[in-house]
Amino acid sequence: MPIVAFGSGEAFEAHVPLVIVGAGACGLVAALAAKEYGMDSVVLERDALPRGSTSMSQGFIPAAGTRFQERRGVTDTPALMAEDIQRKNGHQADPAIVRALTEASAGVVEWLADAHGVPFDLVEGFLYPGHSRMRMHATPRRTGEELMGSLLNAVEVAGIDLLTEARVVDLHVDDGGRVQGVTLERPDGSREAIGCDALILACNGYGGNPELVARHLPALKDALYFGHEGNQGDALLWGEAMGASLKDLGACQGHGSLAMPHQTLITWAVMMRGGVQLNREGRRFSNEHGGYSEQAAKVLAQPGGMAWNLFDRRIHQAALEFEDYRNAHIAGAVRTFDSLEAMAAGLELPLEALRETFAEMQALAESGRADAFGRTFSSEDLLTAPYHAIKVTGALFHTQGGLEVNTQARVMRQDGGAFVNLFAAGGAARGVSGSGDSGYLSGNGLLSAVVLGAIAGREAARQLSCDSAA
Repeated sequence: MPIVAFGSGEAFEAHVPLVIVGAGACGLVAALAAKEYGMDSVVLERDALPRGSTSMSQGFIPAAGTRFQERRGVTDTPALMAEDIQRKNGHQADPAIVRALTEASAGVVEWLADAHGVPFDLVEGFLYPGHSRMRMHATPRRTGEELMGSLLNAVEVAGIDLLTEARVVDLHVDDGGRVQGVTLERPDGSREAIGCDALILACNGYGGNPELVARHLPALKDALYFGHEGNQGDALLWGEAMGASLKDLGACQGHGSLAMPHQTLITWAVMMRGGVQLNREGRRFSNEHGGYSEQAAKVLAQPGGMAWNLFDRRIHQAALEFEDYRNAHIAGAVRTFDSLEAMAAGLELPLEALRETFAEMQALAESGRADAFGRTFSSEDLLTAPYHAIKVTGALFHTQGGLEVNTQARVMRQDGGAFVNLFAAGGAARGVSGSGDSGYLSGNGLLSAVVLGAIAGREAARQLSCDSAA
């Protein structure tokens, strides 16, 4: 269990101006931002190969007002993006943080593209639930693994020190709350103490800690965890020991579309282009356009904790642009049927219920009315044979609550002040998804990781530069 060692006068074996804990997208971007402002850092990563939660995502970063949007004729502003975020979370997020992230988003994405060669482009063709504009930026393969590869290359080119297999186990903090350094542990059990002038916690949330999940996310305590196993809540536990303010610990990103038993993420574009989810009774049970995060609990509440993603060839062809979907298709997760009768037999669904479900969608499209869940259907999006189906379950991806930070990514105390030299971003920090599972707007996780990570790196570097000049 991570600990905080209070006191002063520790003997450190090495000293660096800035230590960053975690080499996911958040930590890497923070290091690149600090370097941009002339500050050297060392990034400490517990794994042999830096992956983090980013590598398990599709790598979509929302940003408003970029040149990538302009090229595609998309008009967007930080204010519109902020409005979308706050509408989805019920205006529960800190408006100052939301404003800071949305206003910085375009600059960060374009900086990563221009200064560090990250090959971003705009994801087109559909809107994720809650977004009023196309603003997702991703690398060509649409995977977080590819995004991580680009960031790792950038860190190497920039000459930033990255130590792998270096798990931080202790924070050293003086009696006034100033971080003095960290102790890291190697796989062989040996330890090394490193002093620092500032610390950035970029080590994500607590999704991999069953005890913390049961405490803060009881509705998802039995859900399959599809995040990085290293997300053990270290930042949360350190902050708690230091008297930090903790906010929105019940916030999370779930996902209602994890292929089983393949455990491959199926893009929610399948739903947004016209797909539906059916339970074992052959019935729809929700508005599939409401959001994929809250859909996790809805799928888990169905018989057997599973559902079928149902779509057609048009949607299948569009989904092939996503590498995760292609992998699922190759693995045999996608089943194809020429008729409702064949699908009912193949999926062991009641044929009459299946026919009634399709008849209802047809009637809704003709009338223009919304169904009992609030979803409308258009004739253009109605499903036609051949049909495709994927068995899915609901999963917990990562948590969205954590250490409260201000707009400079400084960690806040319970008394309302800020720690002098402690910063946090990404899953370690309170996000912008409100207090539950329904406030997550697609991309909120990487928005906090990448944009707040850049802010943390910049502000830490500025502070250290000012301290050295004083």
